[in-house]
Amino acid sequence: MPWSDLLQRSERLPVAADLAEGFAMLLQTLGTVSPFELAVAGGRRMPTPGLAFLVGYQAALRMLWPSAPLSLGALCATEQRSLRPADMQTRLNGLRLSGRKDFVTAGDAADWLLVAARSEQPGETPRLTLAVVYPGEPGVTVETLPALPLMPDISHGRLHLDGALCELLAGDGWDAYVKPFRTLEDVYVLSAMTAWLYGVGQESDWPQTLQLRLLALLAGCAEASRQAPDNLAGHVLLGGLFAQFEALAGEVDQALAAGPVAWAQMWQRDKAVMQLAAGARAKRLAKALAAN
Repeated sequence: MPWSDLLQRSERLPVAADLAEGFAMLLQTLGTVSPFELAVAGGRRMPTPGLAFLVGYQAALRMLWPSAPLSLGALCATEQRSLRPADMQTRLNGLRLSGRKDFVTAGDAADWLLVAARSEQPGETPRLTLAVVYPGEPGVTVETLPALPLMPDISHGRLHLDGALCELLAGDGWDAYVKPFRTLEDVYVLSAMTAWLYGVGQESDWPQTLQLRLLALLAGCAEASRQAPDNLAGHVLLGGLFAQFEALAGEVDQALAAGPVAWAQMWQRDKAVMQLAAGARAKRLAKALAAN
């Protein structure tokens, strides 16, 4: 990460007409970057916390699938609020997918979709394969869902698959993709959201000590991004980074309250996104600590 770039005050990008256009604008602005640089430099330039979250999510996808296209994508795994392979009904038959994914982040704006599907034979233990489909192709329909109170600027969709032709990614769908994505998303979303707050702090002249601690948190995120997602020591490090982020919450709220109202309102509306996977993170941390 070229830290000198972050230390300089960068112009925020305007809100684009749609999410895909905004992401393309960001990539054009940043040029060739690593996933961590995308999360941090991109999150810093976003006009809202929701858009910073989306940039972190895209960075995590590029760690999951390094050859991903240079466009907006999404991982489609959840069915009936569950990620357990045994709970999934979406099926792979040869190179065709059928089923439904209920909650796809920015699904209606995505150019490509990674779909987790059951692929075991009858009587076998549930097994997942990850496949790629493209919206607009025969058998691929994305239904736009109503906006949520949390991050209303980030759309969500429901994916319907009816014998859709797909491409298959190598490796086990659970062990190589769905399971590690939980950790990757935590690392890169934390990086992007912290970078967004650091940028607000720069623009609003927050106390220098708070800005420096946000910067130090980003330095820790850089180290976490170098750990394999199944590294138990990396899970402990990530747990420490989230504890650090949470410890800054009161000071961040106080600094926001003393500055422009718009920043404070956006953060109060959207900050709960950082707690959505808190239970899963706590279990992951407990297992990692017990193993060390």
